[in-house]
Amino acid sequence: MVRKPNGKWRMCTDYTNLNKACPKDAYPLPNIDRLVDGASGHKFLSFLDAYSGYNQIHMHPQDEEKTAFITETANYCYQVMSFGLKNAGATYQRLMNKIFSDHIGRSMEVYVDDMVVKSSNVYAHAHDLTEVFQALRQHQMRLNPEKSVFEVSGGKFLGFMLSDRGIEANPDKCQAILDMKSPNTLKEVQKLVGWLTSLSRFLPRLAEIAKPILLLLKKTKRFKWTQECEESFQQFKEWLSMPPILSKLAGHLDMIVYLAVSSNSISVVMVQENQGDQQPIYFISWTLQDVERHYQLLEKVALGLIYAVRRLRQYFQSHKIVV
Repeated sequence: MVRKPNGKWRMCTDYTNLNKACPKDAYPLPNIDRLVDGASGHKFLSFLDAYSGYNQIHMHPQDEEKTAFITETANYCYQVMSFGLKNAGATYQRLMNKIFSDHIGRSMEVYVDDMVVKSSNVYAHAHDLTEVFQALRQHQMRLNPEKSVFEVSGGKFLGFMLSDRGIEANPDKCQAILDMKSPNTLKEVQKLVGWLTSLSRFLPRLAEIAKPILLLLKKTKRFKWTQECEESFQQFKEWLSMPPILSKLAGHLDMIVYLAVSSNSISVVMVQENQGDQQPIYFISWTLQDVERHYQLLEKVALGLIYAVRRLRQYFQSHKIVV
């Protein structure tokens, strides 16, 4: 049993051997950037969370005994889909895509059991919610009232803050870094790097600035928090004290990609220009491999463009890009 953040308990079963015997369901999960971009920039939002979502899907009768577990008093098995099963996420996403096939991309976005209904005005929002509730009732799906909020101007979705202004960094993650003291152990550095990675979309030149900190992760290096590390750390704190708001995509506007090449890293920022004002959409950066550091400048620029196309494929496929 594992205690959940709300104080309640969740039962967990070790399905390691069962999962090894199960073939992988390759049903794809949605691209998180697509969902976040699609849900941002709307005046009215409702965030829905399914109540024990996995447990709302019934197991096939012939498969129930495969989920059996032993207790001190008896043996039990699940009649509903349990947490921890190898293909539970893919199964649930497939069901959500089927239930909301007429709404996804138009009035709502869905990632497993996280749902957001989006509308431009209050009347459209009431209509969109009515349609969503009708689909939920039709399939006898239940929502968690403790985690669902309705008709708000902004909220958290998949680790981002959404509002009519665009996409904002998760304030909890930003505050965690602002409150963090200088790391004294490798484990604390790993935690810091994890937080920075989760906020990388909002951090220009992340790989370049974080270089002294990233070097501490190499096992060949003995841990020592240097002055360079501290300067990088404070620079991130300064930036995250007022992180940029990423603009909502406008389909009729071209994208502009800027590339910056240094000796050890490449940084990219994608922007949209609207009436002479360039608004950031996405920041990415990465550290060059040893062999790549010997490339000529033009080769590094070409490498940066290739990486940007692969990393930001959905934008290159849907917009005209100026580099």
